[in-house]
Formats: sequence, C-alpha cells, structure tokens
Amino acid sequence: MAELVGVIGDNDGVTDTAATRKARGAFFTPPEITRYLTRWAIRSADDEVFEPAAGEAAFLVEAVTRLAELGAAQPRVDGVEFHAASAATARRRVAEAGGRARIRTSDFFAVDPRAEYTTVIGNPPYIRYQDFRGATRTQSRRAALKAGVTLSGLASSWAAFTVHAALFLRPGGRLALVLPAELLSVNYAAAVRKFLFDRFASVELVMFDEQVFPEAEADVVLLLADGYGGGPTSHAVIHRARNASSLTSELAQRRWSPRDPADKWVSGLIGSAPVDALHGLHDDGHFSILETWGDTTLGMVTGNNSFFALSPDRVRELGLRRSDLLPLSPPGSAHLRGLALSRAQLDRLGEDGRSIHLFRPAGQPSAAAQRYIDAGHAAGVHLAYKCRMRQPWYLVPLVNPADLLLTCMNADTPRLITNRAKAHHLNSVHGVYLRAGVRTLGRDLLGLAALNSVTVLHAEIVGRSYGGGILKIEPREADRWLVPSPELVTARADALRAVRRRVATLLERGRLLDAAQLVDDALGLETESPLEPIRTARDSLATRRTVRSRRAR
Repeated sequence: MAELVGVIGDNDGVTDTAATRKARGAFFTPPEITRYLTRWAIRSADDEVFEPAAGEAAFLVEAVTRLAELGAAQPRVDGVEFHAASAATARRRVAEAGGRARIRTSDFFAVDPRAEYTTVIGNPPYIRYQDFRGATRTQSRRAALKAGVTLSGLASSWAAFTVHAALFLRPGGRLALVLPAELLSVNYAAAVRKFLFDRFASVELVMFDEQVFPEAEADVVLLLADGYGGGPTSHAVIHRARNASSLTSELAQRRWSPRDPADKWVSGLIGSAPVDALHGLHDDGHFSILETWGDTTLGMVTGNNSFFALSPDRVRELGLRRSDLLPLSPPGSAHLRGLALSRAQLDRLGEDGRSIHLFRPAGQPSAAAQRYIDAGHAAGVHLAYKCRMRQPWYLVPLVNPADLLLTCMNADTPRLITNRAKAHHLNSVHGVYLRAGVRTLGRDLLGLAALNSVTVLHAEIVGRSYGGGILKIEPREADRWLVPSPELVTARADALRAVRRRVATLLERGRLLDAAQLVDDALGLETESPLEPIRTARDSLATRRTVRSRRAR
C-alpha cells in the first residue's frame, strides 16, 4: 500500500478527500520509494525507528518488515501524526504487520526533540509557503532555530520539518526522507543545505529523470544522510534513477563537492568538469555576475492588466489622449525572443492587437480618461487588492523604463533584450538597470554577449524548473547569473557586432544553440575553456527539464 505522508492541519469529522489531503500536504508515496529508503536506513535489528509524519504507516509497516528480517522480535516503531484518523489507522496497520507502534497524535513541531533514535524516515508534508501560515508556521521556524537554522518567510513546510526531524537522531544516526526538489534550487533552502553538510558525515541524494509525484505538481529528491553529528562533510554522492521502479542499490553515482554547500545543488547533476569551467571563467575575470552590470528588479503590478494594458484599437475606441498613456512592453514575454525591442517593433505588435499602451493619466485625466476611470469603478476594478491599496486607485506605481528587459519565464533560456523603445514593463518580465560606467556598452552588446554557452548553462543552474518545463529566474537569482564581464565585452566588441545580424536571424528561426555557438566564437571562449562539457551539461539539464514536463502531463 502506498504511503500517505504526515500532515499539518486537523481534519477530524470531515471526509478525507483528495482535496483535503492536498491542502494539508499529504500525497501517496510509491511503495518502491518507501522500501528503498527504509532498507537503506535500517541496518540492524536493534535500530530505533522514528517517523515524524506517520500518515497511515506505510513507512512504519515497511520498517517493521525490515526489522523482522534482521531478527527483531515484535519490532517497535515510533511516530507522530496530526490527523487522528490516520494515526488510528497507522497503529492498526503496524499491529497487523506484527509490530508495536507508539504514534503520538500531535503537530510534529509541538514535539520537543529527543535524540534517541538511530533512524528517522518518512515523507514530510509539502505545503507551499502561501498556504503555510499562522501559528504552525511560527512554531516551525522556532523549531528550526533550535538547530541554529534561520528560515525565511518564503519557506515551505518541508524545510523546517527536515531540520526538526534530524534533531531526533542519536549521534551517528541516519535520516532518510522524500523531499521536494526545491531542496536543490530555491534560495530559502540554502540554510537547510548548509545544515545537512554541517551536521552529517555523509550526504547522498537520489534524483529522478521522471516525475514520481505528478499529482503533487512537484519534483522530488531522496535524501540519505548518515552519521548525524559527524559532519561537516565536503561532498555528496549523487545517484540518478529513471523512476521509482528503477530504484536499486546499483544506481549510477557521482561524487560531487560544492564550493559552498548553501549554494544551489543543481550542479550536482552535471559533474565537476563543467562546474569547474564556470568557476575558472569567473575567477579569471572573463565572466562576472549580472549584478556587476546593474540592478535587476521586478516589473509593475497593475492589479488588472485587462483594464490597464490597452491595444491601439482599444485606445482609439475609448478616445484616449497621448497624455493618458505610456509605452508598454505587452504582458507576457513571447515577443521578447530577439536582441532588442525597438519602437518600430512595438508599433508592429500594436498593429497585431497587442497591448502596447499603459493607461496612466498624467496630471488631470482627460474627459475620455475620466469616463474610462468611471467605467472601471463601476465594474469593480478599484476593488482588486493592488488597486485598493493605492490612491488614486487608477494610477499604477511607475517603474522607469529599464535599459534591458529580462525574460523570467522561459522554454529555452532567459533573454536580455535591449529596450530601445523605452517601454515600461509589467511583472511578466524583469528590468535591468545598468550602472553608469557600463550603460552604453551594456545597452549595445550585453544582450548579445549573454547568448553564449556558459551563460546559457548557468541559467539552468541559478534558475528553477517549473511546470511545463519552464525555466524561471527571479531577480535575486539573476543577480548571480554569470554573464560576460564588461572587460571581455569591451575587448570583443567588434567581433560581437560583426555577428549580430546573423545571430538575430538564427534567433528568429528558433536556432538558439547555433546562435550561441556564433557568440562563443565572437567572445573567443574556445581559447579560454573547452566548451564541449559546458554544452553537454546544458543539454542534459535542459532536456531533463523538458522531458520531465512532458511525462508529467
């Protein structure tokens, strides 16, 4: 039987539907994963086993079976489970399996840790930060602080759960958990990543090429941490499995040593050669982080794009004046796949019916603008959260036109687009504001220079994979994105300009990698570092991202 993970939130007296289970972060774990983790973690008949999210006891039943195989007579296992009905089912199932269960019905974060177990196993609840709030969130962050781990307000439930669970281990104990792949890539998990390397003598990760929890809309990784209290460790062992059914003790593995354990762990998927090449290009000054060039910020939030973003036809229909409008990069980023957004391109987008105008009257609204404002009020636009938080409601807080527009949701790779149209931008893209000393150079060449194999690979590392195979990059992640340094771009400016037209043509045809090879040559990268490992690594990460999205549908 599959595992129902532990929960946060009581559901007594209510039919336990799929919807209620999802709301409290409860998802069934494939039995192959339950078996694999339990058999890795339990190695002796004397092991003391604890499951902090017992659910309906799939892990604990498997633990009883494993302990009996190792010679234990009527094995005892312990756990915590908030959902009373699930806890009762768990006790019954353990007894039916020939074991004894001590399962406490409680919020796990309310249980003071006692370092008395050799083995902690399970699948923590996965509740996103938007739904993980109130007293439980406060209690979870307090629990993590007991281990010296400070979590941000953006942390989902599993982060504090992982840290708190480790505190129940004796010295030398083992932690085997199913965790969201967010462990590898999100910024808020940095403290958890560092905690695992600092506290354990050995850290192993199992990563899957296919989705194993499609109903959870989240990728997972298996954490196998051994030797609690014996850290720090300098490396992790990375295992790759196709899916849950392919889990064996013979998985291909790779040793991986991050420079900083708090950094993202996505690079563990590609080995040391391309990562060392990235570090070498940065250390040599040929590449620098995007923050060296300028500041990356979020775009404007209107509160109602259909009201505030207008097409030329709609503007004519409403009779609005030029003073009522500002130039706007249309919502979305599908139009930002080249090298620049010019005024002529913006006009063509408008001719195609795209919304290239932002409704934002300057000073006293015109008579037509006032009629539109009144119509919006009558339609309740002013009641939207962002609208009712500002005075007057119809004036969108302005963000100045950026030097470059950065696409944040990408099927292939983030693009830096020169904003020649001086258009304002919404929060479907980010804005990059270049520093004074590099503004002219950056507007001219940074977007082109960033289409190289090194930067394209590093986007896969600093960004994060979302549903549908989309690669998302946030401003804080963009700050650390490796792009050619101002010195390299200056030195190779003529060569870059010489390939600009050919690169633009290739991008129009959807041939990103061919364009990247032209840019590589213009930057002289082949002479600085072998690019084949870098290109292969990018292909591996991008293919994994897109293939997983297709199989999840």
